[in-house]
Amino acid sequence: MTDEVRPVTQRGEALLQDPTLNKGSAFTEEERRELGLTGLLPPAVSTLEQQMARVLENFRAKRTPLERYIYLRSLQDRNETLFHAVLIEHLEEMAPIVYTPTVGEAVRRFSHIFRSWRGVFITPENVGDIDGILANAADGEIAIIVCTDNEGILGIGDQGVGGIGIPIGKLALYVAAGGFAPTACLPVCLDVGTDNEELLADPMYMGVRRHRLASPEYEQFITAFVAGVKRCCPSAVLQWEDFSRDRAFDNLERYRDELPSFNDDIQGTAAVVHAGLLGALAQAGRPLTEERIAVLGAGAAGVGVAAAIMAAMQQQGLEFQEASARVMVFDSRGLVLTGRGDLPGYKRRVAHAPDVVREWGLDPAGDLSFERVVEAARPGTVIGLSGHRGALRESVVRSMSEHYERPIIFALSNPSSNVDAHPRDVVRWTGGRGIIAVGSPFDPVLHKGRLHRFSQVNNFWVFPGLGAGAYLARARRISDGMMLAAAQAVSESLTAGDRAQGLVLPDAVQLRDVGARVAAAVMVAAAEERLAGRDLPADPQQFVCDWRYVPRYQRYVPA
Repeated sequence: MTDEVRPVTQRGEALLQDPTLNKGSAFTEEERRELGLTGLLPPAVSTLEQQMARVLENFRAKRTPLERYIYLRSLQDRNETLFHAVLIEHLEEMAPIVYTPTVGEAVRRFSHIFRSWRGVFITPENVGDIDGILANAADGEIAIIVCTDNEGILGIGDQGVGGIGIPIGKLALYVAAGGFAPTACLPVCLDVGTDNEELLADPMYMGVRRHRLASPEYEQFITAFVAGVKRCCPSAVLQWEDFSRDRAFDNLERYRDELPSFNDDIQGTAAVVHAGLLGALAQAGRPLTEERIAVLGAGAAGVGVAAAIMAAMQQQGLEFQEASARVMVFDSRGLVLTGRGDLPGYKRRVAHAPDVVREWGLDPAGDLSFERVVEAARPGTVIGLSGHRGALRESVVRSMSEHYERPIIFALSNPSSNVDAHPRDVVRWTGGRGIIAVGSPFDPVLHKGRLHRFSQVNNFWVFPGLGAGAYLARARRISDGMMLAAAQAVSESLTAGDRAQGLVLPDAVQLRDVGARVAAAVMVAAAEERLAGRDLPADPQQFVCDWRYVPRYQRYVPA
């Protein structure tokens, strides 16, 4: 309890049912008398710390991750202060529950485990009233919005209205690691229908029961949504989340100059992979500008990662052609080449020139499979974003180990059931010499007396601080330079202890501190690029720490 006094108009049960104000058993005897709560609560008055201990005990008693997720979501819907206090205190333990990987199962079962409202649901039928919808949802200024149209959820595809679970989970981390106040966060489901026939046939499905909106009606819908955000939430940062590959690139390019926005699947993934790669190369003792890197998977994440690495190489002095020659991207047809007649626009930026292929002794019109090219080009790093279990084969990893003392293997496909190669196998295939990172959490592996831990290359290292920095700078747009600054800040947060354990990203216990460092770096980059709408503070990181939300109870008095 703090000495800060807050007048409230609610009384009795209405106060207990408001998650932004409810303190449960922590209401003092005086508050209970003055606010109509006498007799509505057990007599004992709890401290926030006592409530947190009770929550932790109940949380750990749940048998499955999904049960833990449901318990935390229920807590969030009745007492936001307590929810965020316990999440921040136990972030390493609870982040995999409120976010990946558990949130994926919660999204699948959304219509069957639905408990209460959170966020807004915008449909083609109500988008004309978007101003009223946003006004109804806001209790003060909205600073950060995470929106999804639910089509590309994690590695499980179209999940219809259940996709709202992803913005809810991401925004919990925007509070815990980024510092936003809960009331400044808005999850948005853009329910344009679903092509998931199982959902459409489910009598409990809670979304719009029809197939997905097609172009041009889809583009008109998104345009109306963005216009509403600009009118009603003029200071907000918008995060695009889990759109299909083509929609993701289209929306990002179309609207990135209209309001400060970014796509986490493309840019957030790219930034955290970039950060992890810097950590891995430091362990291997190899410079980024001399590394050959193979990206297995040419979806939104794979193309975004490749483009970010090329941009980082250019920042360090390489010409575009030199950087492009060092970053290979593979799709289901093999190496992505500029000569393909049907090459989608989003892949052109990372396509390889045929002349480079000839330098490897390969025929551009011949076999350019992943295995063949890796054998010829000998990359020191492979980044798996294929979305397919076992796509990264033993022969490839063993071949890399023959040419590099410390091969770098990032098996990043989510969820864990889709991992490109199990880290346990990669440890064995590399004789324990591989520098390995994963997309989903995996237990450490003991190999020949040494315990190998694996950094989780999770976007939560980047997006909370990126959003906070862009918002605090009042950035007009989110630039590639700001993304590079975020990646560098994450990498620089690695401690000597992290490196000693073989980690390429900081330990998760540092997540809130790293968020502040990322936010400060993004603010500096925005100012340097003249994209900031306010002057840079003398000490940006201290400014972030002073601004960020701290969950604590205020003292209430009748309004």
